[in-house]
Amino acid sequence: MPTESGSWAAARQTKQKRKSHSLSIKRTNSSEQERLGQPRDMLEGQGGLQDAVPLAAMCKSHLSLNDSKLPLPIRNTLLELFGQIEREFENLYIENLELRREIDTLNDRLTGDGQTIDGVELSKGQLKAKASHSTSQLSQKLKTTYKASTSKIVSSFKTTTSRAICQLVKEYVGHRDGIWDVGVTRTQPIVLGTASADHSALLWSIETGKCLIKYGGHAGSVNSIKFHPTEQIALTASGDQTAHIWRYMVQLPTPQPAADTSQMSGEEEVDFSDKDEAEADGDFASDCPTIRAPTTSLKSHQGVVIAADWLVGGKQAVTASWDRTANLYDVETSELVHSLTGHDQELTHCCTHPTQRLVVTSSRDTTFRLWDFRDPSIHSVNVFQGHTDTVTSAVFTVGDNVVSGSDDRTVKVWDLKNMRSPIATIRTDSAVNRISVSVGQRIIALPHDNRQVRLFDMSGVRLARLPRSNRQGHRRMVCCSAWSEDHPTCNLFSCGFDRQAIGWNINIPALLQEK
Repeated sequence: MPTESGSWAAARQTKQKRKSHSLSIKRTNSSEQERLGQPRDMLEGQGGLQDAVPLAAMCKSHLSLNDSKLPLPIRNTLLELFGQIEREFENLYIENLELRREIDTLNDRLTGDGQTIDGVELSKGQLKAKASHSTSQLSQKLKTTYKASTSKIVSSFKTTTSRAICQLVKEYVGHRDGIWDVGVTRTQPIVLGTASADHSALLWSIETGKCLIKYGGHAGSVNSIKFHPTEQIALTASGDQTAHIWRYMVQLPTPQPAADTSQMSGEEEVDFSDKDEAEADGDFASDCPTIRAPTTSLKSHQGVVIAADWLVGGKQAVTASWDRTANLYDVETSELVHSLTGHDQELTHCCTHPTQRLVVTSSRDTTFRLWDFRDPSIHSVNVFQGHTDTVTSAVFTVGDNVVSGSDDRTVKVWDLKNMRSPIATIRTDSAVNRISVSVGQRIIALPHDNRQVRLFDMSGVRLARLPRSNRQGHRRMVCCSAWSEDHPTCNLFSCGFDRQAIGWNINIPALLQEK
């Protein structure tokens, strides 16, 4: 028997692979339809495949490619692309049917209560008439209608509650660029601190909204601000690759009556123009006393220092940097005690435990790490891989929990005694930035890229959303939030790219009662 040439054997092997690949596509599609309860004949009976005429033409050309003179790699690529198109089409139509069923279910429920949803009542005849449109148009209309319908239902019982429980008290305007971080002093007098990309950190009177002190010692963006647990000392981290420790002394001005913001609409969302921002960008910080040099400078990093925090007791500080390391310093001598290495990409945040010598660092490598310094002779580290995108922050609670937020639009609550899996997962519709947890009530505040600030409890139950309305709330991405447990007027602060910080009054008893 004559042997096959090398080229003929390769061609036949490719043909066999192509045939098996086609069979695998058919098996995949049929199993997907069976899983969703959508047999292929049912799809055809409802007119779902009538838009597949272009697809059939492609399949014919797909078959004729076997006899074409195209190079083998190009033919294989085209075959794979055609298979993907076919799978995407059928999956998209199944998704449309699922959305339609959910809309009908919502209509039935509301009709039973004597209500209807505008723009959703589509009869079967209308649905068939619209089936002649392109699949992408039908999918978009159904998704938009479904989203609008569910938003109306949810807002009908969330809007009034949020307005009554969460009220804007004061706006702090004076920075010339976005504000990355916000913090509140732990000692009297209680003041607000903001860290901005305009190379400055400002201290504010919470009651009057007046700037008290400006720190201008950094040569780069100020990325975080933390206050000493017992003294009037601030710790700031900067893009100039340093962290600064500086002392301040403030005298609070006499508070003025606060403007009544309760009459403003609580949920009307309005986009603001650059002109609005320019009007709010006054030079309010120009007459503040300015501190121009630090008491101590921490200089061991080779990249942007993105965050810093005090260890319990305030004798040591930890910094997190884009050079993929975190450093532990002795504050009095400014000497480097430990360099914490192991992250594969830039760090995004660091946080210390309020009562124990524990540090948690988060990174763009999708992990966060727990560093244990309770034993002076050794330090241990544990790596946690609970997210699929950048971990933007991870913070401790007073108890034995860590809460982590991520660009993957999830927030996870972990138990320090068993960190194998989270005890609660919060799923959101936008990336989550630097989160904070109230000490007393253990309420999580989530600042989002989409300008929202939402409140959840530790079990993942949503409690409220801070109002965002005409001339009220943030107009750009919210970068950070911070709780103030001891201040009677404002007990939550937020800051963002709109160059302002906002003080909120949260009625905690009412919030928990609504839960």
